[in-house]
Amino acid sequence: MRTEQKPLDVICIGRIAVDFYGQQIGARLEDVTSFAKYLGGSSGNVAYGTAIQGLKSAMLARVGDEHNGRFLREALQRVGCNTDALITDPRRLTALVILGIKDEETFPLIFYRDNCADMGLVPEDIDEAFITSSRAVAVTGTHLSHPQTRAAVLKALDIARRHGLRTALDIDYRPVLWGLTSPGDGETRFIESSQVTQQLQEVVHYFDLIVGTEEEFHIAGGSTDTLTALKNVRQASQATLVCKRGPLGCVVFEGDIPDSWDQTQLHTGVRVDVLNVLGAGDAFMSGLLRGWLNDEGWEQACRYANACGALVVSRHGCAPAMPTRAELDDFLSRDDAVKRPDLDPHLNHLHRVTTRRQAWPELNVFAFDHRKQLAEMAQEAGVGESRIPPLKLLLLKAAQQAAEEAGLENKSGILADTTYGQKALNAITGKHWWIGRPIELPGSRPLRLEHGNIGSQLIDWPAEHVVKCLVFYHPHDSAELRKEQDELLLDVWKGCNKSGHELLLEVILPESHPDKSEAFYVAMLSHFYSLGIKPDWWKLPPLSAECWQTIGRLIEQQDPYCRGILLLGLDAPEEKLKAGFAAAADAPWVKGFAVGRTIFGQPSRQWLQGELDDEALIETVKGNYLRLIAHWRAARA
Repeated sequence: MRTEQKPLDVICIGRIAVDFYGQQIGARLEDVTSFAKYLGGSSGNVAYGTAIQGLKSAMLARVGDEHNGRFLREALQRVGCNTDALITDPRRLTALVILGIKDEETFPLIFYRDNCADMGLVPEDIDEAFITSSRAVAVTGTHLSHPQTRAAVLKALDIARRHGLRTALDIDYRPVLWGLTSPGDGETRFIESSQVTQQLQEVVHYFDLIVGTEEEFHIAGGSTDTLTALKNVRQASQATLVCKRGPLGCVVFEGDIPDSWDQTQLHTGVRVDVLNVLGAGDAFMSGLLRGWLNDEGWEQACRYANACGALVVSRHGCAPAMPTRAELDDFLSRDDAVKRPDLDPHLNHLHRVTTRRQAWPELNVFAFDHRKQLAEMAQEAGVGESRIPPLKLLLLKAAQQAAEEAGLENKSGILADTTYGQKALNAITGKHWWIGRPIELPGSRPLRLEHGNIGSQLIDWPAEHVVKCLVFYHPHDSAELRKEQDELLLDVWKGCNKSGHELLLEVILPESHPDKSEAFYVAMLSHFYSLGIKPDWWKLPPLSAECWQTIGRLIEQQDPYCRGILLLGLDAPEEKLKAGFAAAADAPWVKGFAVGRTIFGQPSRQWLQGELDDEALIETVKGNYLRLIAHWRAARA
């Protein structure tokens, strides 16, 4: 069993690139009009995949000193992958791959790798202390195709062998990357080459584990008969050989290679409907490494591997399609019943919530997404609505100054709209703030969306922006009204699932309804959960401590991955909010507040009327915001 305790479990060496995936499935690559950007490259995918499977992984490679290189580094860091040895190359650009999905077996693919950053790896990049900080090294075959990267890989393998590290090879054969096809033919998976076979045969003795498809073993073993090829590899290496046999599963060879497949044990795969097979091999390798490095035995390791591959072939993309540990374990607990993982609500929810970009354990959100109220203020002041956008930029400055003074790192956020607040949104995006944007038509009941269909809106939104939807709802509304609102909320929820945006659902009892018992909030949340809506965030008014406990139990039962609840303000006096904070002090699901007019209402009215200048507005708003932060901290202390 595993006894070594080291900082790292596995260091991945090889290709890392940005994948641009065509979004129009079924189209020729010539006809694709938009692309999704993902982390890619076989080793990059494995580094990512092993990290989300719970291994302490690291990526050893080079990326460019530009936006794509930073994207890859941040994508790995977000899932806990070590990037200490991901070198920034000052002269080369990050590798790119452009690919499409024509059907489940056809995927036009172009590698842009001429003098790219990851092919700039040199032996001097291999630090012995870093290699020995891990229990294993995992290499992909592309880096054996060029003298310089080959020398770097062999240095790492030599260090690994001398220090007793485990070593693994994913053959990862791409003829185009060995110069065997035209540069534009990235789709061809197999071309015979005695030269490539020789170069692989020279290094296979370095490895404890070698993984490949039948075609990949054909090139490694120099025969198009798989068992013959495996025997040839066995003559050069005593490694455990894992041969992937597509939807059938895989076979593990630890000793001599038999003369017939009938004499082998097939570790069967999970049968699912295939969207495309791209990325399945890297997912397979990630699951296999989890089982192998945790000494769980080949049966369990192959079970992980086959299931990881099955989940990826049913989804769009490579790295982002890979399952997390929680998702994979859930799938394996009921794999016989899940034939379409892409359509399984629970599995898709797990994938959504266990791959979130950033943790928000606490939030102090300044909400100035108001449109109707500010338009009314401007009208009262006798000024045009053109004054509102610069006002919102000043409110953002106040929020930023308050957050800095209060030390709100990773705890600050804003709610801002596109109608008047687009410049504010542009200014704060990318600065690691929580950012919410409203979609509802202000004051609408039944709910209406301000800018039309949710899908047509979200395609233009930055991924980090949270969809905020306010609905005025009451359990005693007419059946027709409830049905109309439910259907639109379901459409919003499905749109967020499709786009990957988080959803904050703000629920308020309508002012016109005479019965406003706080128990209705429990009933409404239960109702939305029964519809299948699981918002990442809830935004609710201050409630009693007893009601918070009931709502907390409901969330734990329905969606333990919920981000939490933010308290809304409704222009309440500061003292009333302070009391609301105190009532929520012992409610762990309440993560903070999202308050607006209490902070900006009066000073904004004065600014619009010319009674405050810009600096006075900023100072007043900042002070109001800081007091609310202090009240929240005092309540939670």
